[in-house]
Amino acid sequence: LHQFKSVFPLLSLPNMLARTVRSFATAPARLWSLGKLNHVAIAVPDMQKSMAFYRDVLGAQISEIQPLPSHGVSTVFVNLGNTKIELLHPLGESSPIANFLAKNKDGGIHHVCIEVSDINKALSEVTSLKIRSLDAKPKIGAHGKPVVFLHPKDCNGVLVELEQA
Repeated sequence: LHQFKSVFPLLSLPNMLARTVRSFATAPARLWSLGKLNHVAIAVPDMQKSMAFYRDVLGAQISEIQPLPSHGVSTVFVNLGNTKIELLHPLGESSPIANFLAKNKDGGIHHVCIEVSDINKALSEVTSLKIRSLDAKPKIGAHGKPVVFLHPKDCNGVLVELEQA
């Protein structure tokens, strides 16, 4: 054991925690804050089949199908207790989800949604930092709250949805 401590001194718990604390402590002060992960959205080619998987195979509680014509999608939420999965299915051929499914026939992860304390301040700050928003101002999302989507090319290849907490 002693020889491992000398070979891997940086792997000790105190060293790992100190590096972690330092990395979190350097976050700049903001007029808004990040909240919890609200949901991970998955584009699905067959909503009924996907609902059956989560409900009947995994035993999850799921919502009814909710059409959102303004977003071009139908949604179903899978309740996981501490967060949710949002199943997305296109409403029409011009739906952004139809485009996603054209490239990903089996579906897949579409975006992650993170709650924020103030959607307008968050949008203002991230756009001032040259992070592109897909919309100039927040729209009402599936939970009836304001949301904005951030361009995946500016977010490490991930479409990020910010939602008012």
